[in-house]
Amino acid sequence: MRIVVALGGNALLQRSDPMTIEVQRRNVRIAAEAIAPLTAEHSVVVVHGNGPQVGLLALQADAYEGAEPYPLDVLDAGTQGIIGYLIQQELRNVLPAEQPVVTVLTMITVDEDDPAFAGPTKFVGPVYSKDAVGELAAEKGWTFRQDGAGWRRVVPSPEPRQIVEIEPIRWLIDRGSVVVCAGGGGIPMTRALAGPLSGVEAVIDKDFASGLLAQDIGAELFIMATDVEGVYLDFGTPQQRKLADVTPEELARHQFPAGSMGPKVEAANRFATNTGGRAAIGSLAEIADIVAGVAGTNIATRTGIRVAATDPATPTVGGG
Repeated sequence: MRIVVALGGNALLQRSDPMTIEVQRRNVRIAAEAIAPLTAEHSVVVVHGNGPQVGLLALQADAYEGAEPYPLDVLDAGTQGIIGYLIQQELRNVLPAEQPVVTVLTMITVDEDDPAFAGPTKFVGPVYSKDAVGELAAEKGWTFRQDGAGWRRVVPSPEPRQIVEIEPIRWLIDRGSVVVCAGGGGIPMTRALAGPLSGVEAVIDKDFASGLLAQDIGAELFIMATDVEGVYLDFGTPQQRKLADVTPEELARHQFPAGSMGPKVEAANRFATNTGGRAAIGSLAEIADIVAGVAGTNIATRTGIRVAATDPATPTVGGG
C-alpha cells in the first residue's frame, strides 16, 4: 500500500519546547521510530510542518540589519532542508542500510488570482509592537493583525495547485525510496503560462498540500498524524466523543476550529472524495493501528459512522 504520512508540528516541537536542534532531533527520532516499521510492507512518503522553524528563521533574519528580511519562499526552502535532513537522518538510523531515504526540495504552484491574496490570514514571523507595525506596513507593504498582546504579520494562504517536482517524487517512490517532501506545505510559487516560476509571499496549508500529494501519487491511505487520538465532537466538554469511522458527507455536517482540526478534516474529505481512498486523523503513537484501520478517525466514502467509546482523558488540542 502507498501511504502519505503528514506529521503535525508536534512531531518536531512539543508545546512549550525550546526550539533547539537537540529537542527537534529527539522528537524527530520518536517519529522516525514510529514510521520505520511501516516501510517493511508499504511505500511511505513523509510530509512535515514548519511553522515554528519559519518563525525562528524570520526572527534571526530580523536581527540582522545588513540585509532585507528573507522572503517566505526562501525561508520555506531553508526549513525544508533543515527538517528534511533531520527526518532523513533519523529514518536512516532505524531502517536497514539498503533502504533509500531521500528528501526532495518541493515547490508547489498557486493561482495568483486566488481569493486568499485579498485577505491574508496566516501569522508568520516575529511579534512587533504597535508603533513598529505602522512603519513596517508603510515601508514593506505588509499586513498585520493583533496576536495576543503584540502584532504579527499575516500572509495569504492560497490553495495548492500543482506540485512541481511530482514526477521525480513518483520516480523515487517507484524505485523503493522513502521520500520526504512538500515540507511546510511546499515552497509557494506562481507561474504564468509557459513563464518562469516566481516565489510568492504566502503559506500553503500543509494538510491541503499533503492531500494533493497523496492524490497525485496514487496513495491508498493519507494519514495526518497529530497529538490527539482522532476527531472529536463536542470537544472539550463532558460530552466529547471521538469519531471512529465516518464518510466525508457525515463529517462535513460538523464545524471544526479553523486553526487546528478544520483544515485536517477538509483535507481528509477532499482526498477520500476525490480518490475513493481512506484518510485518517490520529496520534502518531498509534500509527500502526491507524494503518490497520482500528485507531484514529477514518474517513472513507464507503463506511457508516461509528462513534468510539468516550475517552475520559481530555485531548490537548484539535477536536471539534
